[in-house]
Amino acid sequence: MAAAPASADNGRVPGGLVLAPLTSVAGVKTGSVVEVPALFANKGDKAHEKIFLTYQFSPGLASREILPSNCTLRSNDIESNANIVLCQFDQTVKAGGVYAAEKSLVLKVLDQALNDRVSVMLSNYDPVPEGWEKAWPGTGPAMQLTELPSNTPVGDGDHPSQSPSGEAEWDSTSMEVDAVNTADLQMALRETSRAGKTLTLEATFSNAGPGEVKHYDSETSLTKFQFKAPAGTTVTKIDNRCDKITTGSYNCVPYTHPNLVVGATDSFAVTLRVDKAVAGAKASVSLENKPRPYDKNKKNDTATLLINKGGDSTGGTGTTNGGTSGGSSTGGHSTGGGSTGGSSTGGDGSTSSTGGSAATGGSGSTGGAATGGSATTGSSGASATGGNLASTGSGATLPLAGAAAATLAVGAGAVLLVRRRAARS
Repeated sequence: MAAAPASADNGRVPGGLVLAPLTSVAGVKTGSVVEVPALFANKGDKAHEKIFLTYQFSPGLASREILPSNCTLRSNDIESNANIVLCQFDQTVKAGGVYAAEKSLVLKVLDQALNDRVSVMLSNYDPVPEGWEKAWPGTGPAMQLTELPSNTPVGDGDHPSQSPSGEAEWDSTSMEVDAVNTADLQMALRETSRAGKTLTLEATFSNAGPGEVKHYDSETSLTKFQFKAPAGTTVTKIDNRCDKITTGSYNCVPYTHPNLVVGATDSFAVTLRVDKAVAGAKASVSLENKPRPYDKNKKNDTATLLINKGGDSTGGTGTTNGGTSGGSSTGGHSTGGGSTGGSSTGGDGSTSSTGGSAATGGSGSTGGAATGGSATTGSSGASATGGNLASTGSGATLPLAGAAAATLAVGAGAVLLVRRRAARS
């Protein structure tokens, strides 16, 4: 939804500026480029002396070409988050006229590209919000609008609108850019403490990349995972983003909006009371069973942890399917994928883990403190256990927590641009 100017907060009426739809592309390769054209019509009854075209693109895309001098690359105080190009045309757009930008915007498909999106907004005012004044002006020749025959097909626009006073007009449209890439979502499970009959586990969700997964629907979660407590135990405390399904079984929602950057992790603490010794009792975490065509490695979608409280055994940790674990065991053993950071005495030795690294004390995303460490598999990354994802902050990615506030989320079929209150008579 294109945000209306301040004067239109309480209602919208049909506007005269109409953008032609964009064509989505799929199967693009990382390192290639995509072109974004802009065709529009003024179907209103009055001319405009100034027009703005605003291009917004998700983090898997970047502007690498020399921009025209009447266009600027815009950003907030995070330089790597420069994902808005604003072009201003100081020429008359007459009523009934059809126009096209002289050049298409050229965007490079980055290594972390996966399910990306480009949105274009047409307006007769500058829609870039406050806090995004950091700009890199183009140095190429100025770009003009080319007038086309008035019968050129444009369509009816996505949702052309104007303020009730009829002064501010806008329309927006978008295109999907699906890259040939993968993203390995992983689960890990480890024991973090044991005191008497109280046991604390940590489940960790992470994205080992190389693709960055974007999530555009704020009404639903990108993915969930299920935690199952081991037999003979009772869950006494669990992260508040986990909902009980049945006794000992919970659905948990990692923080994944708007972008699940490469190396991001999200950790969930679970406290258990051991009610009785059950030999071979295991805890498990597993990603929900839903289509994730970009995630080719299904083995690490599930992790299990042996809680060896039967017979003569006391204690023991381990994970399967490539997860990481930390802790100690006496008379216990690890299963499957090995363990890191732990020791074993009197039982089977733990094998070294592959493709995993433990990250402790990492920088958490805003809104959550990093505590207790976390485990990631297949990628190194910072961790947070307060309910927020953390990012390595490298490359062109933006830390997840705060992305919703610092970036402009690209909405379904449109651009979400929080507009500066324009001084209008």
